[in-house]
Formats: sequence, structure tokens, C-alpha cells
Amino acid sequence: MTTPPARKPRADSVKNRERLLLAAAEVFRAGGPEASLEAVARRAGVGIGTLYRHFPTREALFEAVYRREVEQLVDLAAQLCEREPPIQALRLWLHAGVGMAATKRGMLTALALAIDSSSEIYAYSFAHLTRALEALLSRASAAGAIRADVGPEDVLQAMVGLSMMGRQPGWEANAIRLLDIFVDGLGASAIGNMPES
Repeated sequence: MTTPPARKPRADSVKNRERLLLAAAEVFRAGGPEASLEAVARRAGVGIGTLYRHFPTREALFEAVYRREVEQLVDLAAQLCEREPPIQALRLWLHAGVGMAATKRGMLTALALAIDSSSEIYAYSFAHLTRALEALLSRASAAGAIRADVGPEDVLQAMVGLSMMGRQPGWEANAIRLLDIFVDGLGASAIGNMPES
């Protein structure tokens, strides 16, 4: 007996899922870990039952939002490589990374697994973000715009560290300002660190 093919999700179901992910990112960013699932459903314009059909637990919703933002950052790296000068591409990508960290900060309590370096979601996000950042750094290094002895792991640590430092109002603007200084520093010694041809 053959197994019937899995049915594709209905178009309205796909739209509802997308609306929920967008709404959740906004609610978590604004309201932190106490932001209610009811607020997410309300902002998405769906009932709470629809939310639970897509995301049976709070953690499942948090993880889906996080994965989506990782995928968006990966896509953004490719787009920036095509349309921006190397240093500007790196700078804009790091700015977007701070935005992702802002959403994640609102989910840290329930998304503790993402902080655990042995978890699947940590491995997934680290691998994808490292590859995206490697492309940006390689391009900037090849152009002589940044020093050649800095790897993607170094830059990710700086971005995450600056994003997680403070909880005071205006922390995002300050993190972006400090990242800009960091990127300027990468370029300051570029000539002396160019790879030999």
C-alpha cells in the first residue's frame, strides 16, 4: 500500500504563519520575554487557536522567529555583496545583526537552548552566520579594505558581545556606533596585513 503524498499547506495557512512570525518578532523586540502570545496573535490578526496550531509552545515560536532572522541575515549578506562596496556591505550586515540581537534579547529566557553551544539551533545559526560573514570578510580583504587576519568568528563575537552588553534605553544605537568603530579599526591596518600575492 503506497503512502499518499503529503498535502501542501493551504495558501491561507502559509500566510498566517508568515504573519505570526512577523508579529512575533515585533512583539518580542518591544516587549521582551513577558510579551504574551495573545499579543502576537492580536498583532497578526489571527485567533490564539491559529497561533497554537502553527506553534504549539512559546519556545517553538521563539525558535521559528530566531531561525527566520538567521535566514534573513544570510540572504542579506549575499544581497549586500552584489550591490554595496565591500566595507559598506560588512558595516550594513553588522547593523542588521544588531537588529536580530534586539529581537533575540527579548527571547533569551525561553530560548536558553540557543545559548547552549551543544544545541541544534546554536549549531545551525553559528554555521550559517559564519559562512555569510566569511563571504563579506573575504570580499573586503581581497579588495584591501580590511586586514586579512580577522576571521568571521572574531567579528561574530564582537557583534554579539556589543549587542548583549547593556539593557539601557538607546543600547542599539550605541552598539551600532561601537561596531562602526570596530569596522574602522579593521580597515586601519589593512595595508600592512594584506595577504602576499
